[in-house]
This record gives sequence, C-alpha cells and structure tokens, in this order.
Amino acid sequence: MPGRKRKPTHLHIVQGTAQPCRLNKREPKAPSEAPHAAVELSPRASFWYGIICGRLQAMGIASVVDSEALMLLAVRLAEIGECDGAIKKHGRVLVRLELIELPDGRTRSQKVLKANPAVAQRSEAMRHSQSLLAEFGLSPAARAKVSAPGAPAEANPWEALING
Repeated sequence: MPGRKRKPTHLHIVQGTAQPCRLNKREPKAPSEAPHAAVELSPRASFWYGIICGRLQAMGIASVVDSEALMLLAVRLAEIGECDGAIKKHGRVLVRLELIELPDGRTRSQKVLKANPAVAQRSEAMRHSQSLLAEFGLSPAARAKVSAPGAPAEANPWEALING
C-alpha cells in the first residue's frame, strides 16, 4: 500500500489527534502483559532487550505482541556494539598487501587501503535500530508526539477561582 504507514489508534488518542471518522473500529487491541523473549538471545542482546522493555513498561506502552520487534531491535543494538569492537580492534581502514605484476614480469607488493566492512555494517545496524526506536516512541522526535500516562497535571488556581 503506497503512502505513510498507518498509526495505531492508541497513538492517535494519546496525541490528541483521534477523529472518529478516521479510526479503525476493528483494529485488534494489544494485551497489556509484559513482552518476553521468544528465542534465546546473545548476552549483549538480552541486556538491550531488558533495558528496552523496562523503558517501554515505564512509559505504559509495552505489550507481549511487540516481543519479536523488540528482539529485533535488541539484536541490532547488540550488532552495533560488536561492530564497534571490530572497528576499535582493526581500525576504520584496513591495510592489505597486494602483489602487482610489473611490465618486465617481476612482481612487487604494494599497500592498498580498504574500508573496514564493520563500518558499513555498523552504519546499517544504526539506521535500522533508529527506525525501530522511532516505531516504539523511543527517539526524541517520536516521544514528543506521544503523551504517556503519568502524574496528573497540577490544578490551575485561576480555574478554581473562575468556576467557584
């Protein structure tokens, strides 16, 4: 389907943009039970999974139906860490020796600089994880669009005076 991705109804409600004519009346409701990892994750991915689930539960938007997408996000965040380790160990640029054949038939070695593949892998994992973070409202721009349940707003003293 071309165009923008459709927002879930609960996001329209918390953003204050819900219009009855545009809401999907048959949209399935996500259960409020906490997400859980359905497959075995690496220790680093398990660490990220726990952090993300805790943050979503604190915001009041965690659901068990989001488990797979949360696991994908945790795996991508773990990949960023692994790529960072490879870049720190080998550098952003790799030096290789290549044999070059000279016109007289002899060969000599020459240094050739190649980009470390971990740099491109990290960039792709960062791009994908940024997209997933926005899906869950965990980026600053996405978070600004959502009103999470929290402490009640302070009463306006002027309103009490006017309304008696």
